[in-house]
Amino acid sequence: MNTNLVETVQDPDPAGTMAAAAGTGVADEAMALFVQVRPGLLKIASRIVGDAGEAEDVLQEAWLRWQRTDRSVVLNPSALLRTTTVRLALNLVQSAWKRRESCASTWLPEPPDLDATPEAVAERHDAVERAVLLLMETLTPNQRAAYVLREGFGYPYGRIAELLGIGVANARQQVSRAQARLTAHRDRQPVDAVAHRRLVQAFLTAARSGDLAPLEGVLCPGR
Repeated sequence: MNTNLVETVQDPDPAGTMAAAAGTGVADEAMALFVQVRPGLLKIASRIVGDAGEAEDVLQEAWLRWQRTDRSVVLNPSALLRTTTVRLALNLVQSAWKRRESCASTWLPEPPDLDATPEAVAERHDAVERAVLLLMETLTPNQRAAYVLREGFGYPYGRIAELLGIGVANARQQVSRAQARLTAHRDRQPVDAVAHRRLVQAFLTAARSGDLAPLEGVLCPGR
């Protein structure tokens, strides 16, 4: 098999099934077609998910599905791959929103509605204070920043990595580790009261006005 083709697809089959099938002309044809349409598929996925890393994940899944497809009955392979990519990307976006809504309801409550009663405003403010305190007690600074920006405000991993000065893969790990630590109820660390108030205010300001710069400054002071 052409090793350049394997590198272009970025080894989407780590289990080695592609290598096992390398001796067949059918496998070569399937890969050649996928490589040919891959740039267009990547553009489609990137437009939908808004994140280069997640777009690559979509293409890897599309490649695996293409391998499992009975290609002898496919009349228009390019159209099928485009449709598969769109469906996978949309599923990823919908799944991310559901996860974000679930996480937000648990750890990051919605900020007060400006038209709400004073009692409701006070209740929501208290909820945000408690949630932020838990995040500060439980997570490392990088985990907290990555988690709040990703799950609370939908930042792409590339932007989180840029703000924290880390790689995209590391940014993903920070969010995953934060989720694990929150779920596991790890031992909590002391929290500076001033830092707590500053983060609460930055979170509320970002949620109310959409001005995310102060929040970024508090979460990523070294950026």
